[in-house]
Amino acid sequence: MALTSAKFTSARRTLWHRVRFQLGVGLLLAVLLPYAVRYPFDAPAGDLAALNDSLIGTTLALIAGYYAFRRMSHYPGVRASYHILPSFSASYGAALAVFFFARLDYSRLHFFFSFVLAAFWYYIVYFKLQRQQRLSIGVVPYGEVGPLFRIPDVRWTSLSDPTDAAAAYDAVVADLRFDIPDEWERYLADRALAGTLVMHVKQMEESLTGRVAIEHLSENNLGSLIPGIVYAKVKRVWDFAMALLAIPLLLPFLLVVALLIRLDSEGPVFFRQQRMGYRGHPFMMFKFRSMRVHAAEDARDSAMTRDDDSRVTRVGRFLRRYRVDELPQVINILKGEMSWIGPRPEAVPLSEWYEAELPFYRYRHIVRPGITGWAQVKQGHVADVEDVLWKLQYDFYYIKNFSFWLDLLIVARTIRTVLSGFGAR
Repeated sequence: MALTSAKFTSARRTLWHRVRFQLGVGLLLAVLLPYAVRYPFDAPAGDLAALNDSLIGTTLALIAGYYAFRRMSHYPGVRASYHILPSFSASYGAALAVFFFARLDYSRLHFFFSFVLAAFWYYIVYFKLQRQQRLSIGVVPYGEVGPLFRIPDVRWTSLSDPTDAAAAYDAVVADLRFDIPDEWERYLADRALAGTLVMHVKQMEESLTGRVAIEHLSENNLGSLIPGIVYAKVKRVWDFAMALLAIPLLLPFLLVVALLIRLDSEGPVFFRQQRMGYRGHPFMMFKFRSMRVHAAEDARDSAMTRDDDSRVTRVGRFLRRYRVDELPQVINILKGEMSWIGPRPEAVPLSEWYEAELPFYRYRHIVRPGITGWAQVKQGHVADVEDVLWKLQYDFYYIKNFSFWLDLLIVARTIRTVLSGFGAR
């Protein structure tokens, strides 16, 4: 179960749930203990400056890693154990980079053992918390609450007696838009006063699934209709800088891929297609060609990729499985048409079809499309309108929670998705 459930456990919090305990023991074990072990060896040699600098560096690295780990673990469907090593590797790596480029003295052994002990401690914390039972949530049986019972890994209970205050639940959920009887409204008020989390059905569904249900474009569902303006500007600068750094590093690999494509089948190395982009403006997107060149057909059908598509070449299957075919889109990032992370851009014919079939589909263009995104790591490739509706809910969740931490989580999950080949066609 993801640590998303932490928000529901206030009624049964233990010492292991407390931030001060988790962070305090981590600092004692992974920062002060290595310092104490090294001190007798470095003090007589007069080499305390490097050790003291390392003490400061590892303290900041551990706090930053712990904060990143907690922030990423709060998103729905996240197994926190997958993000312990990435979080602390990033924070300790950043600290070492600062020491290296600033030419500061530091103890390599202190940093190494601090990193190992930090990861070890937070794995213990994670598995200790995982031993608790599944979430137990009571449901007030009025309104649109039926879909909740299809969400797995939760013990759902349909409540029957509003006078029964003895049952202990991690949360109580109700359709607050429905005109529920007065005795149930009193029950919800009493539960809230007793410290139990009371949530609207849509908020509960979003929190557990990572999707924003689409009814109408309201502030209740999406918050501000223009997400994170400041972060969007910072992200654009970051995207451009990373693309500039990536091109010379990727170039030798891209040349090898291009050669394999030419040897495998006739046709151009690159596949170009008009996609619907930022703020609804079409742009020309680049990919490595992974299909055989075929005669023109219906624009909408040709834009779809199906399971076991016969048009995909031998090299193309490898490129698609490991998402190598997407790498030329670094050019689109440099041009400002795409981001590293965002909703995937659809072919213009498909986008126009979806806009005609699904309400508010165009709203997903409020942020730049990306090479990878929340829907890709949660659902994978889709084409049918019914599946696109689910994907759109993931896209709306990303827009609503548009932030550095969600992007960092998507990067970590993309690595796992690429290695597993999840959602490739």
